Amino acid sequence: MGGQITRNTFYDSLNGPFPAAPHRFHHKPKRYPPIQPCGNLSSFPLQFHPSTKGSQIIMDLSQRTVKRQASFCNAITFSNRRIAVYEQVRLKITKKQCCWSGALRLGFTSRDPSRINPDNLPKYACPDLVSQSGFWAKALPEELSNEGNVISFWVDKKGRVFYRINNSNPMLFFSGVHVAEPLWALIDVYGLTRGVQLLDSEMVPLNCLRPRSYAATRRSSARRNSHDPRLTISLCDLSLQQQEMQLEEEDDEGDEEEQLQPLSSTSCHVPQNSQNSQQCLLLPGHLDTDLQFHTIHGLHVTALDKHTVARPDHRGDERTLVFTSRPMHCSEIVFVKVKAGASRAGSLSYGVTSCNPATLRPTDLPSNPESLVDRKEFWAVCRVAVQLHSGDILSFVVNAEGELMMSHNGSSAGMALCVDNSRPLWMFYGLHGSITQLRILGSSLPLDHQGSSVPSSPSCSPNTPTTLCSRSSGSNLNTTLNISLNSSLNSNYSTLFSTSTGINPSSPFSSHPHSPTFPSSSSSWSDECTICYENMVDTVLYACGHMCLCYACGLKLKKMANACCPICRRTIKDIIKTYRST
Repeated sequence: MGGQITRNTFYDSLNGPFPAAPHRFHHKPKRYPPIQPCGNLSSFPLQFHPSTKGSQIIMDLSQRTVKRQASFCNAITFSNRRIAVYEQVRLKITKKQCCWSGALRLGFTSRDPSRINPDNLPKYACPDLVSQSGFWAKALPEELSNEGNVISFWVDKKGRVFYRINNSNPMLFFSGVHVAEPLWALIDVYGLTRGVQLLDSEMVPLNCLRPRSYAATRRSSARRNSHDPRLTISLCDLSLQQQEMQLEEEDDEGDEEEQLQPLSSTSCHVPQNSQNSQQCLLLPGHLDTDLQFHTIHGLHVTALDKHTVARPDHRGDERTLVFTSRPMHCSEIVFVKVKAGASRAGSLSYGVTSCNPATLRPTDLPSNPESLVDRKEFWAVCRVAVQLHSGDILSFVVNAEGELMMSHNGSSAGMALCVDNSRPLWMFYGLHGSITQLRILGSSLPLDHQGSSVPSSPSCSPNTPTTLCSRSSGSNLNTTLNISLNSSLNSNYSTLFSTSTGINPSSPFSSHPHSPTFPSSSSSWSDECTICYENMVDTVLYACGHMCLCYACGLKLKKMANACCPICRRTIKDIIKTYRST
């Protein structure tokens, strides 16, 4: 009386089971795909296919390591055996070359590589190969393709491809792979990635069976690091976001019957191919990558990696000086690439210095590089005269005669400065205007200099700018000629290297084989004035540095309209009388 009988106690009293609920659930319970037993993993080691590979691929004897020997493409490779579902293909990036755009392309193919003619392989996996039936691949984001990174990628039973970097969380890469057919791994050693090594394959661990989607991870990462200039989302990533959201809904519903459509080649446009093709025409076949940026740099510059610096802020008084990590070799050509915004004109300062950057502090570096010429070390500063745009490639070289030469997108700008190459010289740059990034693509040496690894030093030039040794003849020039300049003239002389406009385009410097300041050792040092042929040469022309006049003729020449040097035709700003020691 007054008691309450529940359904549980009622059926318990009858010693009967509790019946199942009469209504059906609206949602299916989530079903997780089982891991393929490790016994199904092939007993054969995973290697690269020995014969079906791109024309630029070099493979070691173990068939586990490959390297692209030149260019940025023609480096498609395959696995030597089939890849099981949930089997991780693990790669280690062994070599990176910063002069290109784009990075490793990863995927699968249902076509047996042994039946593919290597001569018929296209240059690019994306979009050339993926546009054919039976090939699926996508580009790895550039910021993840650093040397030493281990990339693992696999395909699940739904045809979705996932990848992970080192021990990070796995992310959805792309979908649409036909897992009902046998699959081989497809690896394109493209662009920034120059060498990879295959590691032992493994089955996917339990905690990676339902990884977080790639789009969701990228969206949250982009929100946290919207100010980071290193983050770049490709068109492929953007085109997958809607599809990935749909895949997540299908996972929640447990719908495993629906077939996923592969990513079309038109929705995965890869612009790096055309960019690299144009850049390939401006760079030599081989570039050394040991030249990097120094860890000492201006306060308003951020180092993205060893070869790239960025300027996140845009203010008028920025301190943006950066240095090379080592002195330049004699006749070494340094290639750099700029990235600029479209808001205003971009400009770049450049020059050389005998000052070791390791002895400087970031607070010592001014916003105006031209003020560095007042320091006690040797500083030579100039500025690119043309407006720079994103993707422009500049090259710089100091030859044995002490001429600092520059070229812009393959077009020579001639000699910009005459520098003192009698000592080691570090290259430096200053970012101005809309220039936001600067990358060292690499450097190269002429064939006759490749055997020498000595930095720019007195051995590169037989004579120094302050001491010129004459011929060993019996003439009165047999003694050493010392250019004795007082402190005020030294100050004026140093301003020669602080010009901000560079070389005059009409000046025929490139046509003269000998340097104004560093005469060739094989040429004779004339002792007669080139105008009167009577008096001895005792005058230096500023700013070219030639010694070819007597002081009397130099005064007359300076007073003439449009006075220029008789040798190089450069405008004469002043004349400096010199005195020989006895």
